Amino acid sequence: MSRRAVLELLLAVLAAVGCVLSWMSAISEVVVDPVLTGEPSTVSQVYSAPMLTLSLMLAAVAGAFAVVGAARLRRGSSAAPSAANLAKYHSGSSLRADEQP
Repeated sequence: MSRRAVLELLLAVLAAVGCVLSWMSAISEVVVDPVLTGEPSTVSQVYSAPMLTLSLMLAAVAGAFAVVGAARLRRGSSAAPSAANLAKYHSGSSLRADEQP
């Protein structure tokens, strides 16, 4: 198990927790005065745009870290390609004249 993959997954979880916390703190309740006299006042929810933006950005960061960390964890220790594989796949053409498809 790669330390970097675990770190990326941990950062994904932390960003997701930050996303939820910033979303919850973006909502506040205000008392709205009545439109007509004699009517009761109502309670409305107001959303803070900067906190919602922070929440959405943290969600994107959490998603990116989760995908990269999961891919790195799945690859395991074979993440670094060998020189022979690099030469094979970057030789200029996919098939040589003596190879058959």
